[in-house]
Amino acid sequence: MTALGIDTSNYTTSVALYAGGGEYEMRRKILDIKSGSRGIRQSDAVFIHNRELPCMLEELIGAARAGLRAVGVSTRPRSVEGSYMPVFTVGHGHAKTAAAALGVPLYGFSHQDGHIMAAIMSAGRFDLLEELFLSVHISGGTTEILRTAYNGYNFECEIIGGTLDISAGQLIDRVGVAMGLKFPCGAELERLAERAAEEYRLPFSVKGSYVNLSGAETKLLRQISGADADIARTVLCYIRDVLVRMIGNAVSETRIKKVLIAGGVASNGIVRSGLCEELDAEVYFASRELSTDNAVGTACLAYMASVQN
Repeated sequence: MTALGIDTSNYTTSVALYAGGGEYEMRRKILDIKSGSRGIRQSDAVFIHNRELPCMLEELIGAARAGLRAVGVSTRPRSVEGSYMPVFTVGHGHAKTAAAALGVPLYGFSHQDGHIMAAIMSAGRFDLLEELFLSVHISGGTTEILRTAYNGYNFECEIIGGTLDISAGQLIDRVGVAMGLKFPCGAELERLAERAAEEYRLPFSVKGSYVNLSGAETKLLRQISGADADIARTVLCYIRDVLVRMIGNAVSETRIKKVLIAGGVASNGIVRSGLCEELDAEVYFASRELSTDNAVGTACLAYMASVQN
């Protein structure tokens, strides 16, 4: 038995097959972003998804068609009322067509559900499905600390911390674009940071498990004149230190000692090492490949839903 997953996020078109036991196959393409841009319009992203998705589905389904028993798709950013972005309508529409053509059930999830499940699967921590844990979603659009529980279908998440203005990913991308790096800037900024001679420690103020990052953005942008390795390292170390304090406070407040970290920023080596070394908790990460947007988590959730039904 195999389940198909589809995810059409803000910056990535992705499809995946999941066959249980942690085995998956994925096709993924990052959307083309104009040089110097800090993002993409939803209308342009919708156009690109509609152009790329049919070929990706045709290529991936192929020989797996006979074994497909379910289709899962990201239909919204988060599992809360009113959560909506036009990009997810593309994947939802193609998923409906695929499920009808194959004669299999269709399961809808949130993009955040997919990130959490991809992290659980790639970290080999399926035991988290049986207990309460903290999940931390750190990406280009989201920085949230969530009290999380699997309900047998998807994840029930209560926000207990995060950023109150821009996300960690937005800070990285805004600094990176100002340096002339290609958006999204995370990987290139990390490579640049490896050449740093030193880092400047920026002060920060965390209230409970919440923080504002726009003040640091202002300070950093004033110092930039080209691709500066020291500033690249400074921004990544700043994000690391802020996350350690925020998550540490959440662990102390909730007394929940298991922390799952997902999202594109979680693939950064500086951030990862700091969270592993400095948090008084059991910390689990998505694999680097599955930290960024992907359809694997959605396929995995559809697989589990189909088995239970």
